[in-house]
Amino acid sequence: MSPFRATAPLTKEWEHFEFTVADGVATVTFTRPSKLNALTFEVYADLRDLIIELPQHEDVRVLVITGQGRGFCSGGDVEEIIGELQKFETAELLEFTRMTGAVVKALRECPLPVIAAVNGVAAGAGSVIALASDFRLLAESAKFAFLFTKVGLAGADMGSAYLLPRLVGLGRATELLILGDKISASRAAEIGLASQVVPDASLASTAAALARRLADGPALAYATTKVLLTRELDMDLGSAIELEAITQALLMTAKDHKEFYAAWSAGREPRWTGQ
Repeated sequence: MSPFRATAPLTKEWEHFEFTVADGVATVTFTRPSKLNALTFEVYADLRDLIIELPQHEDVRVLVITGQGRGFCSGGDVEEIIGELQKFETAELLEFTRMTGAVVKALRECPLPVIAAVNGVAAGAGSVIALASDFRLLAESAKFAFLFTKVGLAGADMGSAYLLPRLVGLGRATELLILGDKISASRAAEIGLASQVVPDASLASTAAALARRLADGPALAYATTKVLLTRELDMDLGSAIELEAITQALLMTAKDHKEFYAAWSAGREPRWTGQ
């Protein structure tokens, strides 16, 4: 997305999850299926750094996040994270919680559309990673659980108390974050937490179709829309309208907008370039 590159090269390999790029679609696959893709310190750090770096990839227009096996992501590994945190001093704990929050901040500020293809349980931090994505496609067997209070921590973690009320309303967010109970895929769809629920066997193809649509579409328009949705959450109406007016005027000068009119005039489909 960005034409500006620093001297440092882009990271070619990520050790703690699978990362692939094909025809404009980047995919992160959590690869600890025996532990329902529980997170480690290293997975958190790699995910944070990848998402921050991703807009510099000229060949990427959309990101898909999913997991191997029966789980999307079951949250922080009890032994490798929660057990180790017992040994940390306050300053070290704050470094950790800031790192986990940085993953969510990066997801929301990344201009690329992000699809969470939730193939099983999304619990704890896994549920917040899906929450911070732009689209949440759920398999019928998928379940959410914001289970932070069940381990004696605040239900407000990694930005969940900011994002969830804006998605499902304060009342439902209060219920989900305080009680920490499991939420079925059908219930998630009912309250607006899921973008779509599909049969388990159709999840990968549905996510691929949506990713293809986004990758082939007007990338600049998509990116700008995501940025404004994020920035306007805390604006008053007048400020939001002014920001949208300035943004829309700028995009009216973009090549994609001119391409739409040329395509419409010629009776053909637009050929989007993301410029």
